[in-house]
Amino acid sequence: MEPAVAGRPDAMVALARQFAACGEQARAVELAFAASEQLAGDGNAGTLAGQLLSDSVPRWHFNLLRDTARNQAYEDAIRRAVTPGCLVLEIGTGSGILAMMAARAGARVVTCEADPSVAAAARAVIAANGYADRVTVINKHSTAVDPAADLPELADILVSEIVSNDLLSEYVLPAHADAVARLLKPGAPVIPARGRIRVALAEDRLWEQARAGTVSGFDLSPFNRIGHPSRQIAVGSPRLTLRSEPADIFDFDFAASPAPADASTHRDLRATGGPVNGIVQWIALDFDDQGTYENPPLAGSQSSWALLFWPFAAPVETVAGDIITAGASHLVDRLRLWREPPCY
Repeated sequence: MEPAVAGRPDAMVALARQFAACGEQARAVELAFAASEQLAGDGNAGTLAGQLLSDSVPRWHFNLLRDTARNQAYEDAIRRAVTPGCLVLEIGTGSGILAMMAARAGARVVTCEADPSVAAAARAVIAANGYADRVTVINKHSTAVDPAADLPELADILVSEIVSNDLLSEYVLPAHADAVARLLKPGAPVIPARGRIRVALAEDRLWEQARAGTVSGFDLSPFNRIGHPSRQIAVGSPRLTLRSEPADIFDFDFAASPAPADASTHRDLRATGGPVNGIVQWIALDFDDQGTYENPPLAGSQSSWALLFWPFAAPVETVAGDIITAGASHLVDRLRLWREPPCY
């Protein structure tokens, strides 16, 4: 805490803004977080503190906390793996919930979080729940963790939740590969152990609404060329109907080191009949040999992760048994899907 502004939340926020403008994010967050505790979010200073703290924090952090199926799947796997006194390393602290689950199961925990706002909030959460003596939060990216300086020993278990809607965009593959090579004991279990990318043919009933067409008498269809090649759809949305059985298009071992190489593949998907205007993609996590979490595109399902729908250039009317081939490619942090042109 800066002595000149101690006890003066308005001044603390003003100084925090100056630190942020100078690129000193960690000092800015420390001041803004302390000020927010005193201001409780009220007034102009409270709003400014909230903006400083939230600018780098994605809103999906809060969606994850409401995903009870996801939370339970993690806790079940953690309880199966943890033994009293073992050391758990977590990548991506977030709210601190997974670290506290591990501590509640009897582990010592070191958890790393790159975002200073999230790390500060997690420390407060962990302290408020009485786990500060068992959980250490390090404000570093996992690849910057020094096993000699930051860990009491190599970890017995790795826990992470750094998967995205396409599984890969939060760099789960290189982060895990680095941790397995440097920060874990040989053969240490990884939670989740595997991640699968699943696909199926589908009809999006709002397919046309997401595209530019004729507006005020003008043909705006060329504008579609700069649209993102995929769109998010909430799990359980009635706008989506599956038109094939699911297929796994990529399957990753999260305990692999080095990270898997970039790859391309394809799958023949057999239509069940009806209009098809895209490929829907979702994820499945295999926590161990007993627990799995999936966000399937089915009516009534719920998930903090969204589906990704990869639309075709034009709808295809299918009959049962028609084959449409899905092409797929992944980099270390990116997935692409497409419809292979039919062969005649």
